Amino acid sequence: MKITNIQKVTDLGRGLTALVLISFLALAPSYFSQGEGLFKAKCATCHAVFKNGTGPKLYEARQRWDDAGEGDLIYEWVRNNGALRASGKSQRANEIFQEYKGSVMSIFADLTDEQITSIFDWVDSQDPNAQVAGAGVQASAANGIEMEEEKGLPWLWIILGVMFIVIIMAVGGVRRQLKIATKESEEGQEGLTYVEEFKTWAWKYRLYVGVVSLVVVLSLIVGFFQTLYGVNLMEEYQPSQPIAFPHDVHAGVNGIDCKYCHNSVTKSKSAGLPTVNVCMNCHKKINGEGKEYQGEINKIYAAAGWDPTKGPSGEYTNETSPIVWNKVHNLPDHVYFNHSQHVVVGGLDCKQCHGDMAKLKETAKVQPRAALNKIQENIDSKIEFDRATLTMGWCIQCHEQSGISITDGKNNYYTEIHDRLKKNDYDLLNAYNEDGRVSVKELGGWECSKCHY
Repeated sequence: MKITNIQKVTDLGRGLTALVLISFLALAPSYFSQGEGLFKAKCATCHAVFKNGTGPKLYEARQRWDDAGEGDLIYEWVRNNGALRASGKSQRANEIFQEYKGSVMSIFADLTDEQITSIFDWVDSQDPNAQVAGAGVQASAANGIEMEEEKGLPWLWIILGVMFIVIIMAVGGVRRQLKIATKESEEGQEGLTYVEEFKTWAWKYRLYVGVVSLVVVLSLIVGFFQTLYGVNLMEEYQPSQPIAFPHDVHAGVNGIDCKYCHNSVTKSKSAGLPTVNVCMNCHKKINGEGKEYQGEINKIYAAAGWDPTKGPSGEYTNETSPIVWNKVHNLPDHVYFNHSQHVVVGGLDCKQCHGDMAKLKETAKVQPRAALNKIQENIDSKIEFDRATLTMGWCIQCHEQSGISITDGKNNYYTEIHDRLKKNDYDLLNAYNEDGRVSVKELGGWECSKCHY
């Protein structure tokens, strides 16, 4: 009978382990498949799953390209629409371009064939009759609503944890039954339940149990607070935008200064977004005709109410449509940040916080600290970040490491502080200069009221 009990426990452990493994394997594709995440990040702004929008629907797109005899060219169409059309290899690419009135698809040269395949596999796996997979995705994409970013894998760790618990319980049960079967259990404990046996064991090794319990409790507390510290941290966050704006072309190739478009950065709390009129200063003449970006410029014309086909050089129609940009950098309401103070008084270059936009093609994103640590101006200023971007730790770390000059006479703000220190507290001034520099922290950069209402 005791051997039978062992067999029962063993079979139970195997069964539970198999059940967990089956559940894990069933859920694994949702974790490791890139298709849904890539669709939301790259495609959803212009393409819906089941409904034509800014671009054609993607459901069964491969089949339509196969029917046209150009199935192998769909990968080139995704990666570089303009180059495929210019090559003359694809009649379908030109037909789509004409059908959607010259609306040009963004370039995704970084996508591999496997990634593109995963996108179409996920799209074709959706149920046309399902409201969530169909209408919900269509509505979000058609209205330009930002799709939810791909989440992490918390459930993977939960499943792995359950697996280990089941295995430990199964092994423990087998061990207990073996002890009973071989009569190796301690005298008087043969009839104890699991709970009673555990109590007896815990009391016998109470010192070790106490230490382990303390470590576990402290670990749980630390883990809880670390989780709280990570709430709403979104390094590399990059929402989709209604118009594709290549910063590397405007700021890099054409050398347009950041302040030309963000013209309130030196005189306001906010850097400001360029008005459509600022865009039209150049794009009245630069219409992109025949270029892959003509469709994006047409969106600017629609916003400005400009018809380039009227009159000798175009006319305004007074039928405007506002551009609704998606905010990238968003601070809490209780945090105060003034661009002009940092740019004018602090003398910071835009790239020290935003990254080198002359080299970034896509719309600005929340740069990770690793990227900011490679900016030459930060290296020269001996600023190195190890806190997540836009967190309080990131700000005070910059204030601690940033050195300023209060004697060069170039900045009246710091010159006045220098004069006050010389007059009222020369010892404090000498203390500031003891390490050969004066930091923002030493001049009040860590005072709570500087940044918080």
